[in-house]
Amino acid sequence: MAKVRQPAQDPAFLNAALEGLELQRNRIEEQIRYVRSLLGRKRPAAFAAEASSAPAPVKRELSDAARKRIALAQKRRWAEYRKAKNAAAKGGD
Repeated sequence: MAKVRQPAQDPAFLNAALEGLELQRNRIEEQIRYVRSLLGRKRPAAFAAEASSAPAPVKRELSDAARKRIALAQKRRWAEYRKAKNAAAKGGD
């Protein structure tokens, strides 16, 4: 008895699937180009070349002291905001 191939391993099936996916990718890329043109952005080819040449951003590590300073400054800003908001609410009566 002949062995039946599974559809996922059949080269003809895989080639057909690949062609379908490439058609979808082409349509999506065309739609992306259209939206970018509406936004007035760079062409996709120039955009991709520019993005690939840029080095990956390095994640910065903050010290515990810096993190604490930032947190205290943010709390101070929020306190000032709330104080101004309450003063405006009381003065508006």
